[in-house]
Amino acid sequence: METHHFFAVDLGATSGRTILGTLSDGKMEMKEVTRFANPIIETGGHCYWDIYALYLEIIKGLKKIAQESIAIESIGIDTWGVDFVMVGKDGAFLRNPYCYRDPHTVGAPEEYFTHIPRERVYELTGIQFMNFNSLFQLSTLHRNHCSALEAADKILFVPDALSYMLTGEMVTEYTIASTSQILNPRTKEFEQELLDVVGVKKSQFARFVYPGERVGVLTPEVQRLTGLGAVPVIAVAGHDTASAVAAVPARNERFAYLSSGTWSLMGIEVKEAIINKDSFEKNFTNEGGIEGTTRFLKNICGMWLLEQCRREWAAAGNDYSYLELIAAAEAAPAFRSIINPDSPCFANPASMIEAIRAYCRLTGQEEPQTYGEITRCIFESLPLRYRQVFGYLQEMAPFPIECLHVIGGGSRNNLLNQNTCNAVGVPVWAGPSECTAIGNIMLQAKAAGDVSDITAMRALIAASTDLAAFTPCDKEAWDAAYDRYLSVYREDI
Repeated sequence: METHHFFAVDLGATSGRTILGTLSDGKMEMKEVTRFANPIIETGGHCYWDIYALYLEIIKGLKKIAQESIAIESIGIDTWGVDFVMVGKDGAFLRNPYCYRDPHTVGAPEEYFTHIPRERVYELTGIQFMNFNSLFQLSTLHRNHCSALEAADKILFVPDALSYMLTGEMVTEYTIASTSQILNPRTKEFEQELLDVVGVKKSQFARFVYPGERVGVLTPEVQRLTGLGAVPVIAVAGHDTASAVAAVPARNERFAYLSSGTWSLMGIEVKEAIINKDSFEKNFTNEGGIEGTTRFLKNICGMWLLEQCRREWAAAGNDYSYLELIAAAEAAPAFRSIINPDSPCFANPASMIEAIRAYCRLTGQEEPQTYGEITRCIFESLPLRYRQVFGYLQEMAPFPIECLHVIGGGSRNNLLNQNTCNAVGVPVWAGPSECTAIGNIMLQAKAAGDVSDITAMRALIAASTDLAAFTPCDKEAWDAAYDRYLSVYREDI
């Protein structure tokens, strides 16, 4: 295999990176080019992303590549889901996009269901109900007579907006569109019935592209700014979780995955969407994967809980490292305080520490006081929630689930991984931690002809990655803890 270089843009809800991926001799290596913050901007009662700042950071990364005289084959961009930019008739952005954590969509699903029933929306889309889904954002903007929406000629999801800024080409990448709760996974088209309620037409979205397709090449302007030539931009799996799942180094289809980061996403990869009474009642989602697959999964609150606690501790002068938090958690009493991580009170509280204590107080438990006790509460409650969702997957999967692959940043946390393994009761494989960037790079490699399909991609990833293996233990203690978790499980706090 010749040596090929690929440029990945991996944008998360708190930070972003540009990464150089190199394929040579049947293995892949990655090097971080730049890293930068992606702060939420609060102004005028709303929360925004700065799309122009993100574009500038991509330009900086590309300039660095040009300065080092590295010949890249292509560029790929992945981001979080649901958020979008509105574009005017002249091709200009009408304003910065709202952030999905903006409170303006609180109560939006219930209002939307007065027009189209909840069951009908799920039947058409198979998407988990979350108030910030694109459908409910559009509904809120329409109801509030948003001037940007009223003037919008096109609506571009965030990775598509950035590829437009680089190439001048407007597209709608399939996996990112599948997070919107507007797309029908069976027909792979937007549902006009749903859009009619929010005053939007299907024609306001750009042409569809699928992972591995070419969007365009860098515009003359971007070539001048970066010092690069007409480098192609490839539509990778634009939704970061879709790119991450593409990088699961699984040996066969009989696996579940847990993408562990700010959000935890647990699911399976299937050939056809699973949309039925059971998946509706348990609020599972069907999102687009690569090569025509569907990611059947459920969003779970992840390390957001601990990240918010860390922010509070740092503000008080205690900037604990993860190693310090893990050591303190291991020293704290086991199963003293258990929460439902997906309770509404943890969505965006003024104080996460107080929200955790309040949940325990309201459910008749001891309140965690020290940072070690709070961390242990999180590191035990998350695996217990994983067990609950894993049980749902076992009931609905069209195949037996033999193991769980933990990917993403959380795969480096051995305490959390062992707890997860003990909770779900099947072998756990942890890694790779950089799965989103790896999936992004591998889809560019597929477009370049370096790998043929998902099987070849995963074999190459397995050969390039060291995985950690975990075996279930302490079954009796974790069974008892799960019984207690169910007894304090609340969705109304």
